[in-house]
Amino acid sequence: MKINLSRQYIYLISFSAFLLIFVLLFAFLVLIPEGKEYRKSRVDAKTQIKELHKYQYFNDETEATLKELQKKHRHIIVAFDAIFNPNKFQKQHKNYFSSLEISKLERKTNEKEFAVYEVSAVSKISSPKGFYDFLDAINKSDWIIGIDFPIDFVRDSELIKSTFTMNVYCNAKDENSTKKVEK
Repeated sequence: MKINLSRQYIYLISFSAFLLIFVLLFAFLVLIPEGKEYRKSRVDAKTQIKELHKYQYFNDETEATLKELQKKHRHIIVAFDAIFNPNKFQKQHKNYFSSLEISKLERKTNEKEFAVYEVSAVSKISSPKGFYDFLDAINKSDWIIGIDFPIDFVRDSELIKSTFTMNVYCNAKDENSTKKVEK
């Protein structure tokens, strides 16, 4: 029995065998290892997407809280940016005192991100209630002010002379604001 194969048929079988071997080698050497890497990358991508969503939710929640607090405490934020003006302070609060004198503004040391100024004030009031009304008005003023103790009250005929020191807090970012206030 003689097998009669044409040359084209032999070329076709050998080319098909070569392609089959090439496809099998390509599959086992390239595709399968890359498929494992792909699965690992896909799992990593999913965990990163979950973390991204978690952080995005936290960011949105924090931003909403920030906006709410900024809206609620706008007066305080503006007060930290305000430059202290002794003349304006006297005009705003002169109705609480018979006389109010504020001495020169001097800069204290910076406390972290705030510039602190020390202001000495001497006033005359008719009753201690006027001083307490003044303290309530300071809480609603244009500046962040802290009154330091001791507060000295001395009786001077029908008036009470009070001496106290105030600390004025403002942002320390603008160093030129001190030069504007001292002039």
